[in-house]
Order: sequence, then structure tokens, then C-alpha cells
Amino acid sequence: MALPLPSPPAWSGDPLVAKLIAAAAVVVAVSLLIRVSQVWLGRSLKDADTRYYARKLVALSGYFLVVVGITVIFKDRLGGLTVAIGVAGAGIAFALQEVIGSVAGWIAISFGGFYRPGDRVQVGGIKGDVIDIGILRTTLMELGEWVHSDLYSGRIVRVANSFVFKQPVFNYSGDFPFLWDELTLPVQYGSDHRLVRRILEGIGAEIAAEPFTASVRSAWGRMVKKYLIENAGVEPQITLVLTDNWMEFTLRYVVDVKARRSTKDHIYTRILEEFDRAGDRARIASATVQLVQPPPLEVRLRPTQPD
Repeated sequence: MALPLPSPPAWSGDPLVAKLIAAAAVVVAVSLLIRVSQVWLGRSLKDADTRYYARKLVALSGYFLVVVGITVIFKDRLGGLTVAIGVAGAGIAFALQEVIGSVAGWIAISFGGFYRPGDRVQVGGIKGDVIDIGILRTTLMELGEWVHSDLYSGRIVRVANSFVFKQPVFNYSGDFPFLWDELTLPVQYGSDHRLVRRILEGIGAEIAAEPFTASVRSAWGRMVKKYLIENAGVEPQITLVLTDNWMEFTLRYVVDVKARRSTKDHIYTRILEEFDRAGDRARIASATVQLVQPPPLEVRLRPTQPD
């Protein structure tokens, strides 16, 4: 006697269930394809910038394939869903306004030239190097906070992309990857101010040697062509101001945006070396406080008279 075959589940004949299974299969297949492609690119491409952008392109292409696949699978039901999607759209837009703003910010960042990975920026009150630009957030390697100058703190900061519509964006290394920096040097009165100026001019010439200055001029020339901005001198400048306490020299110079601290360290070291050679002809001033001796205090006691 033949046993009856088990009947298929009730949902197996439902076309909607079949479409959902097909959509899930598309998502899984595309996800695997993205993962395999990114691993292969990571091993094949040696240049960090090329590898980063290639991985991003693969991920965006995968998202596009998923959307196309799901659209093809449910093409016969899209017409009926139009009204429902329109009604739900208003509620979704209100509930996800921050997410939508971040996506719009990502589009503005990607096509508006606000910054790109590798730039040193200050966004949302956070200063750091851009290490990733996602659809919703920008990832920064933080600079400063409990460490001085332009050094990494070690913290990874993620900022919502919607900030580009709310706050200013400071890019330290965008079109012009250099900064003007300066240091002030107090020099005692009686020092040879001409010698001090020659010392600072020589140190400035060291940090502005070719081909560095040529690169700065070329970058600034591109800025002048791109923006309505006047041409500026990129050579080091020394200025002198007389104060009540000392002669104050200021050395202004152009420096690579990521070499600001090391350049200032080099300048101060060279100043100390040159001042040591100059002896009493060039002396660094410092604030001093002189305590004036108070006048002597005399206390006289009168004997009390008996009653």
C-alpha cells in the first residue's frame, strides 16, 4: 500500500512568498559578491587612495544592483504600492529627517568638494583627518583635545553628514595644502636688533628652501585662478614691534599643513643655537617681577596707667 506524499506547505504556492525568497537571495548574493570583491581589491591594489575609492565604488555598485533586482522582482506590484508609498512617505520623511539630512549631506560632500578622505578638517567642532566618508557619517581621526598641537589623540569620531548644512566646514588641506604660521620672539633691549633680524631671515630661508617654495607658489597660483583672491607672498616675513618690556620679533612663514609642529620645533632649536653663538649680542627676554622691600614697621606700646 503506497503511502500518501506529504502535501506542500500552504505558502509554497503563494507568488508573494516566492518573490520575497527571490529578493532575499538577491540581497545575499550581492552581499557576498561585494565582500569577495573588496577582499580581492584589498590584496591587489597597493595604493591606499586607489584601494579606498575602489572599495567604495564596489559597495555603491552593490547597493544599486540590489535596488534594481528588487525592482525587477516586484515590478508587477509596484503600481499598487504607489499610493501606499506616497501616504507613508510623509511620515517616514518626518521620522527620518536626520537620516535624510545626512544622506543629502553625503551627496553635497561627494559632489560639492567640501573635503575628501585624507584632508585635515574641522567639522562639527571636531578637528581631525578624514579617514572615511559614509552615506550617513564622516569618520575622523581626532586631533588635539588632551594633547597639544596637531597630534592624534587616538579617538575615532563619527559626525553626521547633515552638519554641512548647519555649521561651517574648515578644510586645512583642500585646494591649498599649506598654512601660514608665525611665532613671536621677545628679545631684550640692548641686543643687536639687526643681528636678530639676520638670524631670523636665515632660519626663514632654511624652511622656505626649494623645491618647497615652488610647490607653495604653484598651489597658490591655482587658488588665484580658481577663486576671486589676490596674489599673496609666500616668502618668510620678519616684523618688529617695540613693547614696554622687550623687542618683539615675529617670523611669519608658510608650512605644510601636516608638518606645522615639527617645523616650529626646528625653528626654535635653530634660534637657540644661533643665539648661543651670538652671546650677549642677542638675548631672549622674559618677564621678571621685582618685589620692592616694604618700609620697616615700628610698633610702640604705652604702659597703662593704674586707676
